[in-house]
Parts: sequence; structure tokens; C-alpha cells
Amino acid sequence: MTEPVRVDLYTRADCPLCDEAKEVLSRGLRGTPHRLVEHDVAADPALKALYGDEIPVVVVDGVKRFAGRVNPVLLRRLF
Repeated sequence: MTEPVRVDLYTRADCPLCDEAKEVLSRGLRGTPHRLVEHDVAADPALKALYGDEIPVVVVDGVKRFAGRVNPVLLRRLF
């Protein structure tokens, strides 16, 4: 059996692009075994320093794939 893909989503509150990213990921990962882990950058100074205003950021299996708007076509190509 294949291991599920780990998808880390770095977000913050009151972020319309973050809400959009969650929706695109939900649709784009449908049918793909995955584990989505959300991180609030406002709650972690190290993450805030790392990502700043770049959020949302999507990391797939440890590789940063998207910053800002998530492109659904490129997301599907990953899987």
C-alpha cells in the first residue's frame, strides 16, 4: 500500500487566499491518499519569520510547491 502524501498548509486567520487554497486542495486532492496538516504562522514566530507575507504556502512531502494562489492544474500534475 502506498503511503499517503503529506501536505502542509501554512496559513493565518483572516486570509482569503488561505481559504481559497484550502478549497483548491480539497478538490485537487480528492481521490489521492493524503494527510493535510494546517499550520497557523501567527502562532509560531519561527514560521512567521520564515514565510511572512508569502502565505498561504503549500509544502508537499517536504518540498515547497506553492506560495500565494494555488494553481489547480499544477496541483493535479503533482499527482
